[in-house]
Amino acid sequence: MGEALELARRLVRIDTRGGGERRAADVVADVLDGAGFHVRVDEPAEGRANVVARHGPAGPRVPVTFTGHLDTVPADPSGWSFDPLSGEVRDGRLLGRGSSDMKAGVACQIEAAVAAVREGLPAPQLVFTFGEETGCDGAAALDPEALAATDLLIVAEPTGNRTVLGHKGTLWLKATARGVSAHGSRPELGRNALAALAAAAVRVHGHTGWPVSPTHGPATVNVGTFHSGVQPNLVPDRAEMRLDVRTVPGFGADEAVAAISALCGEEVALERIVDLPGVATDPAAPGMPEVLDLLVPGSSGGAPEYATYFTDASVLAGLLGGPDVVIYGPGDPEQAHVTDETCSVARIGEASEALYRLLAARARPAAG
Repeated sequence: MGEALELARRLVRIDTRGGGERRAADVVADVLDGAGFHVRVDEPAEGRANVVARHGPAGPRVPVTFTGHLDTVPADPSGWSFDPLSGEVRDGRLLGRGSSDMKAGVACQIEAAVAAVREGLPAPQLVFTFGEETGCDGAAALDPEALAATDLLIVAEPTGNRTVLGHKGTLWLKATARGVSAHGSRPELGRNALAALAAAAVRVHGHTGWPVSPTHGPATVNVGTFHSGVQPNLVPDRAEMRLDVRTVPGFGADEAVAAISALCGEEVALERIVDLPGVATDPAAPGMPEVLDLLVPGSSGGAPEYATYFTDASVLAGLLGGPDVVIYGPGDPEQAHVTDETCSVARIGEASEALYRLLAARARPAAG
């Protein structure tokens, strides 16, 4: 073990900020091909690619699937104290955009899978995607025929090497208000769409009655963008805002749309842009306590954690036959999407070893 850090450094140095994942996919594919995996790289859009890799005879089902995304969110170098594509190691930290979210996690999964092959153990199915940050676009573009169903899905999102058993659902809405244009000196002749939507935005933002799940915590609604108007002397006849809704068990997308529509009023039309279901794995499901303890010794007895962010598991769980899902990666959750993003080198080593330990343990029944 010990190769994950160097692979993570290579991946961080590849610019996949909002696109360009094909270069990273080729690096990943080359490593896995060299280890004897059967690798498929699909590029449904120019420069954007998914990777699916398996080892050994093809079959309809595999025990474990590892997954991670190759894209990162944008990073403006002018606000950083170092190059966002640095890949440098300094003071025990890997520096650069995607170091925590989540190229280090991808590298750990690959190292563990390659080590399993080297030791003659069954290897996991590996699925690496593009466009996760913008709504799981790559996962949605996967060919279901290229995937085998699986019992356990490990997602390499940053958890600080803690086990997280699911996450909230995600609903992105476009809210539009339409009015009547008029000269700015005669506003009474028009109907101001900006004012109507702004009032709706304030009502949504100020609402405090969103449901709270005993497992996933509170549902949340964020007014993320607002666009309207052309120039000051024109009454705007159209206004648009976009909302980020995080849903929880008992308060899904349909309930959220109904509640937000009531707050916005009849003047505002809602359109779903992204609609991803939440994920929830039972910590007492068969075999799950062992999985949790293999990844983090002693963790199976604690209260399960569920993340606020979304992951590709929202899409992959359906494509892979409804596996148990564990989110586990070396990245620091607090480092995701921040300026001067870094990742602990020590945790990269720990994650690689834990993932290998999981693969080795799950191979024991087959060995006799």
